[in-house]
Amino acid sequence: MFCKQCRNTKLRREFPSVTLTDECNHAPLHCLRCVTHLVKIANMCSQCFKNVTTDNLRYIEFVETLERLFPETPHLLTETTDAASEDANPTISVFKLGGESTVFEYQPGMTVKHLKLLVKERLGTLPEKQRLLYKDQELKSYADSKLTTLQDYNIEPFSTLHLIVLLYAIPDSFDHVIFDLFWGYPTKGRDYLDASVLIYSGNQLQEKADFRRTWLFSGAVYHSGDVMDDAKRLGHHTINVKLKSLPPNIDKLFFTLSAWNSPNISKYKNPSLRFFDAKEPTKQLCSDQMQNAAYSQAIIMCSLSKIDGMWNVFSLRTPSAGNAKNYTPLQQTISGIILQGLC
Repeated sequence: MFCKQCRNTKLRREFPSVTLTDECNHAPLHCLRCVTHLVKIANMCSQCFKNVTTDNLRYIEFVETLERLFPETPHLLTETTDAASEDANPTISVFKLGGESTVFEYQPGMTVKHLKLLVKERLGTLPEKQRLLYKDQELKSYADSKLTTLQDYNIEPFSTLHLIVLLYAIPDSFDHVIFDLFWGYPTKGRDYLDASVLIYSGNQLQEKADFRRTWLFSGAVYHSGDVMDDAKRLGHHTINVKLKSLPPNIDKLFFTLSAWNSPNISKYKNPSLRFFDAKEPTKQLCSDQMQNAAYSQAIIMCSLSKIDGMWNVFSLRTPSAGNAKNYTPLQQTISGIILQGLC
């Protein structure tokens, strides 16, 4: 069977036979790993985003099923397993926002640099684009000019690491940057995806820019509104951000795409992101594709986050419920990301 979340083909037994809750009105199309992972990090169903906590009986049953199928897999109910589990080969897991994951043999003396090379082989992300996090702490390859190891970060057997992909580290010389979020029309008719940016200070939402609210912070954030090309059957929203004009407390901007009328965005072709420096609008600095978004109502495409005084663009590719009519589910998903220390 094909998992529509991690986009891998797996055995039928790796999928749940029922949904997480009786209120989930859909077929179970995501594998057990993807379903349990989103409950763990965000307390929600990976398909319809209904609230689900880790004491949910079906969630616990799914975790136990995974452990029977893959006894070497780390326990999903907690960050680490009990050291008394002597029979299991120690491993660590790396989860990438958007659903992909992989498992490695645990070696306390393994360097972070080597781990990043292994992650590149498995998940395809270049080491310099990886932001690996363990318990809110970023794993650096070097400290005091020496290679760091898993042991240096007190990483225990059966731990879970989170991988955030860096799309672009913004030079300090940049001020005016442009995010172009675009999509193809449905096969029939003309319908809209909405690009919105949710703006945070720490974990507190400050403002939202969308087609209705186009001018924020005296023009530091400017939303183009709908830009539709009927000849090419393409639509896009352009969001301009003047970094040095943002209020000093603003440190996170989350860029989202959501379906206006459709229950999901499967009928819109190739939702994508392009990023530019306004001084060179013909030079694309980075881009990202959103293939895993089709069966969600919305996707949190990327974040613009200030870390240690520097702005960075991170790929998130996180599905969510909600849209420009009702931002609450999107805010809940973003809160989960922030509380996990992922942005």
